Amino acid sequence: MAKVRAGIIGGAGYTGGEMIRILINHPGVTISFVHSNSNAGRFVYEVHSDLIGETGLRFTDAFSDAIDVLFLCVGHGEAKKFLEEHAGYFKAAKIIDLSQDYRLHTGGKRPLVNGHPFVYGLPELNKEAIRAARHIANPGCFATAIQLGLLPLAKAGLLGEVYTTGITGSTGAGQGLSPTSHFSWRTNNIQAYKTLTHQHLKEINQSLRQLQPSFGGSPEGSADESPVHFIPWRGDFARGIFISSQLSCSLPETELTALYEDFYRDHPFTVVSRQPIHLKQVVNNNKCVVQLEKAGNRLVVHSAIDNLLKGASGQAVQNMNLLFGLEETSGLHFKANAF
Repeated sequence: MAKVRAGIIGGAGYTGGEMIRILINHPGVTISFVHSNSNAGRFVYEVHSDLIGETGLRFTDAFSDAIDVLFLCVGHGEAKKFLEEHAGYFKAAKIIDLSQDYRLHTGGKRPLVNGHPFVYGLPELNKEAIRAARHIANPGCFATAIQLGLLPLAKAGLLGEVYTTGITGSTGAGQGLSPTSHFSWRTNNIQAYKTLTHQHLKEINQSLRQLQPSFGGSPEGSADESPVHFIPWRGDFARGIFISSQLSCSLPETELTALYEDFYRDHPFTVVSRQPIHLKQVVNNNKCVVQLEKAGNRLVVHSAIDNLLKGASGQAVQNMNLLFGLEETSGLHFKANAF
């Protein structure tokens, strides 16, 4: 079987670097080009120093249409701008966008490029639609972690008001420096930000309503309409997301655990743990680990992912595998950094 030819736009950032790391070791893929205007001509390992000795690829400011899949590893707003200028050039390619530009429906309709709609790329929710799609809108990192903690409840019609807190590593802010991403500010420090207004709330509402139509809020609505009340935190570590979502639920914990295990039975990267979970179980791999705890009628769902892998590049490759009929886990067998 011929290898999938991949092109990467925005290869110099964190998600671009992770995409290169995965794809140069993927048995079914060859990288045709890695695009970066600011680094054209430089070896990839000069920017992503962890790849020294792994690849002789250079960044380029050109791109080729002789590809099967195009990964857009650029900032929010930049993916849409790029496709508005160049979509016609890539009519033969499938597109996987890692930004938020194509995630949301408008009036119930999915955004189109080259006449094909974008499918929301959360495999645990839309696996069959992903397999049949041309274009994929990769989910946000916080959105992935929160949704994977709540999807089984939504399918069972058990969701009401949800109170969620999540903490993320500094790589979630991207590679560009800001006052809150400098080491001297971030180390030994945490901070709440975008309290109750985080941009991922809209895609979370959209997905949960797909399984539980009575769940409130709307993709086009304001944050104060959302029944998911989310407070994100900046953490003093590099990568990973840990979520705790609290809601009312009268079902016993044993029944809920069985519900979760059944929901994720055919999803290789989401694991339900009966023991307390921690961040090091997921850093450097494509897993989401989920754990339930109950006290009376209060249920807490903990979920953890690596924001750069299951929350970005790893999930994008998982979606690519589904798009091209490859084994879903191909190229994604990574061990967690437990120590």
